[in-house]
Amino acid sequence: MTPATQRAIELLKQLIATPSHTRDEGATADLLASFLEREGVTVERIHNNLIARSEGFDPARDTLLLNSHHDTVRPSASYTRDPYAPTIVDGRLYGLGANDAGASLVALVELFLTLRTAPLPFNLMLLISAEEECGGEKGIRAVMPLYGEQITMAIVGEPTSMQAAVAERGLVVLDCVAKGISGHAARGEGVNALYIALDDIARLRDFRFERESEVLGPIHLTTTMISAGTQHNVVPDECRFVVDIRTTDAYTNEETVEVLRKALQSELTPRSTRIRASVISEEHPLVQAALKAGAATFVSPTTSDRTLMPFPALKIGPGDSARSHTADEFVLLREIEQGLQTYLTIIENLATEYGNQTLG
Repeated sequence: MTPATQRAIELLKQLIATPSHTRDEGATADLLASFLEREGVTVERIHNNLIARSEGFDPARDTLLLNSHHDTVRPSASYTRDPYAPTIVDGRLYGLGANDAGASLVALVELFLTLRTAPLPFNLMLLISAEEECGGEKGIRAVMPLYGEQITMAIVGEPTSMQAAVAERGLVVLDCVAKGISGHAARGEGVNALYIALDDIARLRDFRFERESEVLGPIHLTTTMISAGTQHNVVPDECRFVVDIRTTDAYTNEETVEVLRKALQSELTPRSTRIRASVISEEHPLVQAALKAGAATFVSPTTSDRTLMPFPALKIGPGDSARSHTADEFVLLREIEQGLQTYLTIIENLATEYGNQTLG
C-alpha cells in the first residue's frame, strides 16, 4: 500500500470518528481545513464548504474541479457497529460515511495534494462540499454563484466502483391539488375532487412526452402520495397528491412542469426545479480520459451535487453505491488504493487529451 493511500485511510478514519450529519458539518470542515493547511494549502471557506487552488492558478486557463462531499446521512437504527468508530476488519473499513462519500473525498484530497504543483495544462480546484445529502442552500448552491464561471469541467467523487457516470436524471417533485365542490354524499351533490385527481393520476400513469433523451431515455413519472376527504358522507372538495418526476436533458425542468400543467386539470406546484438532468458527451476529453483508464460508462440512478454544476462533469469514485445509506456501511481498503491510482491515470490521460482539443 502506497504512503498516499495510507494517509488517505488515516484521514478517512478521522472523518468517520467526527460526526458530520448534513447541515451540521462544522467539525469535519475544521478537521479538513486544518489537514490541508498543514500541507501548505491555502483554504477558503464558505459556510462548511472548503475551496483550494493549485499553485500558479491562472484564471485565464481552463480549470478542472475535484469535488466530493463531507456530510453524511444519520445512521439507521439497524447499525450493529458504532457508526463513529472506524474499524478495519478483513480489509474493510467500517463507519458512517466510509463509502458515501468518504473514500472518494480522501482519494481526491490526496490527488490534489499530489498534483497541485504539477505542470498540468489546466488549473486544479478542490471543492469539499457540505449539505450534499439534502441539497441544502449552504452547500454547493452557495459556491457555484461565486466560482462556477471559473470552472471548465469537474470530477465528482461518489461511490461508482470507479466506473464513469456520464449522466444523471434530474428531479422535480410536484404538489398537486384537484379542486371540486363539497356536497352530501347521500344526495350525490357536489363535484368530487378525488375523482378529478384519479383522472389526472391515470393520465400521468400513461403519459408520454414527445421528446426523449438520447442518453437518459424517457422522463419517468410516479404518483407517490394522495390525500382527500374529511368524513365518509362528505364529497371532498379538495384532493392532494404528489408526483415524483425524474427528468432528462430533453426538456428543462420548467418545460417539463408546463407540459404537465397543460395536460392535467389539477393545480401543479413544483417544490424546486434546480435539480437538473446532467449529461456529458462521451466525446468529451474527460470521458475519453476515463475510458482510457479502463472505466466503463453508465447512467447513474442516483443524483449528486453534479446536477447543480453548470459545466460538464463526470461522476466517478471508489466504493459501491449499493452500500450508501445502509447499516454497517464500509469501504474496501483496496478500493481506496485503486481509486487514487485511477484518478491519477485519468488526470494523466486528460493532460494528453487536452493537448488535442479544447475543453468546455
